[in-house]
Parts: sequence; C-alpha cells; structure tokens
Amino acid sequence: MNYLSENSFSNKRVILRCDFNAPVKDGVITDDSKITRSLKTIKHLLDNDNTVILLSHFGRVKKEEDKEKNSLYVVYEYLKKDIDLEFIQDPLDLNNISTSNSKCFLVENTRFTDVPEKRESANDLELAHMWSEYADIFVLDAFGSAHRAHSSTAGISKYLPTYYGFLVEEELKNLECLINIENRPFIVVMGGAKVDDKIKIIESMLSKCDKLILTGGILNTFLKVSGKNIGNSLVSDEEEVLESVRNVLDKYQEKIYFTDKFIINRNDEIKEVTIDEVENEDVIYDNVVNVKDLLQNAKIVFFNGTCGKYEDKEYAKGTYTLLSELSNIDGKVIIGGGDTVSAVTKLGFLDNFDYLSSGGGATLEYVAYGKLKALEWIKENGVDN
Repeated sequence: MNYLSENSFSNKRVILRCDFNAPVKDGVITDDSKITRSLKTIKHLLDNDNTVILLSHFGRVKKEEDKEKNSLYVVYEYLKKDIDLEFIQDPLDLNNISTSNSKCFLVENTRFTDVPEKRESANDLELAHMWSEYADIFVLDAFGSAHRAHSSTAGISKYLPTYYGFLVEEELKNLECLINIENRPFIVVMGGAKVDDKIKIIESMLSKCDKLILTGGILNTFLKVSGKNIGNSLVSDEEEVLESVRNVLDKYQEKIYFTDKFIINRNDEIKEVTIDEVENEDVIYDNVVNVKDLLQNAKIVFFNGTCGKYEDKEYAKGTYTLLSELSNIDGKVIIGGGDTVSAVTKLGFLDNFDYLSSGGGATLEYVAYGKLKALEWIKENGVDN
C-alpha cells in the first residue's frame, strides 16, 4: 500500500477524501471525532506546501430537499477555526480553486451529485475524472467511507497517483489483530438497533470468534425467532432476515450468549425485567449485559453497537455496565466506531480501551471480511496498478 507516511511531496494540488459525516443536532456538531482524526493528514499536507482540496459526503441525499439539511457548511464553520479554509459551494464546479501553497478548500457534499441521478454513489467515472483534473495526487483518509466504492472514495484513483492517509493507515494496522486472530479467546459483542443490515456480518463473525454476545435492538429479533414475547419492541419483519436468524441460531447456538435483563418503561415507570416478564405493550429500551465472568479470560474483544438508548440516562445502564466490565479485563479491547465511540465518549470511557475505530459500518465490514470495497477497487483499478 502507498502510505502517505512513507512518501514525500510538496507544491502539489491534492484531493483529500475525508469522512466528515459527523452527527449534528440543531446546527451543532455533537461529536467531532471524525473531523479531528483527519486533521493530522490535512495539516501534514499543508505543512508541506500543498494545495488541499477536501472532499466528503454528509448525510443522506436522495432528493433536492435533502440538500438544505446536509450541507458541509457546518463542517466548514468548525474547521476554519483551525486551518486557513475556503468553502466551494458547488461540487461540480471547482474552478474557483486557486493554486496557493498551504491553502485548503472544502468542497460541498459529494452526494449532492446524486440528485437528480446517482453519480457519486454509483462511482460515476466521468465525475471522478472531472474532480481529478483539479489535482495532481489523490489521498484517501476516509476509512469510515471505505466500505463504499464511490467516485470520491475510489473512482478518482483511476486518474491520479493514490496514497492512504494517516487515519487509514492507523485503522488498518490497529484492526489487523481482528483479521488474523493469534490470541484466543476472541469475543465479539454486537449491539445496535437493527439486525437487518448486520445479519451477514454476524454470520461471518460467528465463523471466526469463540463467543458472540448479542445485545441492543438486534437481540430482539433473535428473541422473537426463539419464541419469546418482546412486546412492541423494535424487531425485523423481513422474512429473509428472520430465516437467516433461524439458521444462525441452529448453526451457532453454542457460541451465542446474551443476558436476561431488560429495561422497559411501563406506565412511566422504568422497570428492569426478565424476558418472560415482558408484556404485549412493552418496549425494550435497554439490555443490561452482565458478562463479567465471560470476558475475564478473553485475549481480545471487539465491541460494536450499544445495549440500548444510551443517550437517555434512564436507558444507559446496559451500555455503561458493559463498558465498565470491558474496562477491567486484561485482554485487548477494540471499539468498533460510529455510535459505539459516541457512547464511549458520552459515558466517560474515552481513555479506557486499546483502540477506538472511526469506522462504524466500515469497521464492521473490514473485521468481518478482511477487505473494504474502496480499497479493493483502488487495488484493481488505480492508476498505480
């Protein structure tokens, strides 16, 4: 791999693809970790007298109305406090970018080009080529977006020499211990809201881990398939997903573990109940995972997802308890990005673990399959190959 850390260049125009898809509430960025973790690469390029053109997606853009709430301008306002920065409003018109040493430009949301027809997310090579004409070099530092081969994460590499930024390098090297497992027991903890987009990853994880602890909303579907009453809790109703869950339970039942404590709100009273005490109108908001004994001998643990609605104090017990238990084991603990890192930060465990990934879905795919779509596309189609 062509790592930026192992190469040197200056006075170049560089397209740097970052992942600035940070959560925003009421116009304020609530978790800046995705932004700050690419600052090392940005500043390195600027310190070496390069002109830096920043590309990133931001939110979901399916129709014209989505553009108003998914502008990268909020990220521009954040970044300009730290670096000399200009904002380019039209991702299809980069003509206002001047060649100026140590100057940085943030281009509006790449997904704006998905309306009226998909271009960015379809890896439109015409779009990728258009962007490439404004630069000499392409640097990919968007690990959190590398599980998608889009025009801005992959396609540009067909036209420009390509390097991987400091964050991508850091991620690949720190997650290597989860790809080639040398120390066991290897335990995976999977949480989060929906099982639909995780069932295939769960199957892959089960083929390589020693134990899988299920928690959060994804556990609901497993309970339902097992014949348990989960009330009105979030659950998959896709027959294909339900069938996959049945198959997983049949094949890997001895590897799957969960605890029997759930937090519900019944008539405005927060109650902790077992699964057999859940009533038809109940909604499960949290799963209190007490797996201290199971974790004690683990040599490596990968935790992705949360146990419940941790953002609300009354439903944070499960996630807090699990993070507390993980904090006290001797084995290595890798936190799987996205919402999991937000929970770690909010609940006060930021310095307790061996590595916090920036990836979310990308981290899951990389750990499960050992590859990422953008990196594979670059490997096969990049101008350097």
